[in-house]
Amino acid sequence: MHVTRGFTGRGHAARDPRLPPGQYDAHDDWPVLNAEPTPRLRTDRWTFTVEGLVGNETTWTRDEIRALPTSRYEGDIHCVTSWSKLDMTFTGVSLDLLLEAAVPDPAAAFVMAVSHTGYTTNLPLADVRYGKAWVVWEAQGRELTPEHGGPARLLVPHLYFWKSAKWVSGLRLMAEDEQGFWERNGYHDRGDPWREQRYQGDD
Repeated sequence: MHVTRGFTGRGHAARDPRLPPGQYDAHDDWPVLNAEPTPRLRTDRWTFTVEGLVGNETTWTRDEIRALPTSRYEGDIHCVTSWSKLDMTFTGVSLDLLLEAAVPDPAAAFVMAVSHTGYTTNLPLADVRYGKAWVVWEAQGRELTPEHGGPARLLVPHLYFWKSAKWVSGLRLMAEDEQGFWERNGYHDRGDPWREQRYQGDD
């Protein structure tokens, strides 16, 4: 099992250096914020598909994706609403494995993450490769609850957490960027917490 340590940043002496600007430590709380009602998905019907600009469109069932080599992220997550949760542990599969199986086209530069609910969020392909993103089904050693995205969610911890799509169903690889749900409603296209890229127009 591969373990990836969380990203760290600089902070003032009076605050935890792991907190990006404008964030506070949520401690034991893990707020639940959804753009839509929480679905109750049947695990035997859950799938994940990598499609679009790929040489080998591929779909995994829950059992198939869990049979792949797992990896663990240990680090922090940051919500655009200003809370951060430190020292989190997530278990799942690296997107590198899934993308390798799908064979991205050289023209692919962006991805649209899609949820079983229809929620979407866009990311540069570079932000989900090279050990930066996962499909996860456990948090803190326990199965993800539906409220937190179970049976599986995307995890892109170096970006604001709306990019870590709950109830994820797949990625669509694209040559050009397209805005997802929150991006069309004023949120930043990338969402780097260390640069406070919360809304359109932020650097």
